[in-house]
Amino acid sequence: MAPNLNKPVRMCIVCRERFSQGALMRLQCREGSLEFYAGQGRSFYLCFSCIEHKKTPGQLARHCKNGAPQMLMNRLKEIIVNDG
Repeated sequence: MAPNLNKPVRMCIVCRERFSQGALMRLQCREGSLEFYAGQGRSFYLCFSCIEHKKTPGQLARHCKNGAPQMLMNRLKEIIVNDG
């Protein structure tokens, strides 16, 4: 039997590099707050090397349509510590 060559590839919103889907963190914004993907709605991916990147707060604010990038970064760090 042939190996499965069609593995999902997704792009990080910050560095725009492509990774296999399992190597990225899948997030979504619900009611202005950053959360892990809950199975419904739009989502986006973030690679683990971009968590501390200088462009990350701006990209999170853009995707969440929220003007508080520092609040989103704090929430991202909470997600990583508590759930990750």
